[in-house]
Amino acid sequence: MKLRRKRVKPIGLKDITIIDDTKLRKAITAAALGNAMEWFDFGVYGFVAYALGQVFFPDASPGVQMVAALATFSVPFLIRPLGGMFFGALGDRYGRQKILAITIVIMSISTFAIGLIPSYASIGIWAPILLLIAKMAQGFSVGGEYTGASIFVAEYSPDRKRGFLGSWLDFGSIAGFVLGAGVVVMISAIVGQDKFLDWGWRIPFFIALPLGLIGLYLRHALEETPAFQQHVEKLEQGDREGLAVGPQVSFKEVATKHWRSLLTCVGLVIATNVTYYMLLTYMPSYLSHNLHYSEDHGVLIIIAIMIGMLFVQPVMGLMSDKFGRRPFVIFGSIALFILSIPCFMLINSNVLGLIFVGLLLLAIVLNAFTGVMAATLPAMFPTHIRYSALASAFNISVLIAGLTPTAAAWLVEATNNLYMPAYYLMVIAVIGLATGLLMKETANKPLRGAAPAASDMQEAREILQEHHDNIENKIEDIDAQISELEAKRKNLVQQHPTINE
Repeated sequence: MKLRRKRVKPIGLKDITIIDDTKLRKAITAAALGNAMEWFDFGVYGFVAYALGQVFFPDASPGVQMVAALATFSVPFLIRPLGGMFFGALGDRYGRQKILAITIVIMSISTFAIGLIPSYASIGIWAPILLLIAKMAQGFSVGGEYTGASIFVAEYSPDRKRGFLGSWLDFGSIAGFVLGAGVVVMISAIVGQDKFLDWGWRIPFFIALPLGLIGLYLRHALEETPAFQQHVEKLEQGDREGLAVGPQVSFKEVATKHWRSLLTCVGLVIATNVTYYMLLTYMPSYLSHNLHYSEDHGVLIIIAIMIGMLFVQPVMGLMSDKFGRRPFVIFGSIALFILSIPCFMLINSNVLGLIFVGLLLLAIVLNAFTGVMAATLPAMFPTHIRYSALASAFNISVLIAGLTPTAAAWLVEATNNLYMPAYYLMVIAVIGLATGLLMKETANKPLRGAAPAASDMQEAREILQEHHDNIENKIEDIDAQISELEAKRKNLVQQHPTINE
């Protein structure tokens, strides 16, 4: 039986998506602001953990207060996979823009609610319970936030600039941390330590509401991404294969059909977010509680580090468009393994300049991961399952990362060893290195299941020419292999007495 091959239609200029520059800027601004909102809360929570420990867990010792407050930070990560599966399925069915508008509303309201919760002295055990409920609502919304925002930016970005443009998403994350830290320091300085513990800590959480309203306005005005619009058009034109696959995918299918993408996602998320939470969430508490710096002093050091990261972040993304994503993951992992102990030796030196250098080195390593993550993750899965698959894999992975502040605080308390966070990071570095070696390069390539995307017509012509040159090179390789096989065949025929050519 002779199989009929489906004729492949040649790719022309009309098949390459030209990205509208104005829409692209709006998409990046809206996505980055929502991400800043998410990390504003995480930053504030890490910087006021000492205050929350006293307000919500007043009967515990200072060490237990710190662990308990950070545990409340970590527990909501258990709910994130549910939010990821819920919003991921909706995002693949109804579009990215609608879901991102919903997640920022839930996130801003739940963050605002934390500032309204009475203290333990006022309502007893209900205080930490309400805090936990608010944090779980945040976890549910965040389950669809980062992955949705990274997909939104990636699907709007031209192929040759996806690393640079994607890096602005985590620029928003770092900016959110800076804003959160700056607000904490400013309010503490204005009202004083006693009043800050009494009521001043609530103000940063109240700021979340107006930020959320601004983010909602920007996201509501956005159009759907070009890649998702193309997917919808195929379904409307009767693409039976697309209809059969459907917009949802089970985690079992991701694990079997997309196992390499899944492992890459898990490894990169763990390596990035453990380093993130260790440096930006746990370290202020480490400096104040374990090294006995004043809270404001420790926060100011971290703020200076994060401001430096803001300048490095887009540079990493830009360089990844030139040199690829894999080199940065591999370099960052090796550097993290080698530098973790030396950096913590500097941090524990009691010399301000050396402390700054130790934290700065860790921050640069972190930039190597964050500079490429938002561009790398969405490129792993095809359009019709991208949101649901990535959200599920991302949020299951981040369960491990979310335990970082609690685990680091507990390990230091249990062992009385100030270098336990360094050992923790070294283990994570091994995971990151394995990820970098396993992952496929995605730089300057179209997203899976999407048409090539260019900034303008000239770039589209260059992409088309590169595509044709690549086809020609593959044909030449195949011709060379055919010639080699024909020579081998001729040699074998000559060795057989009864076979004639």
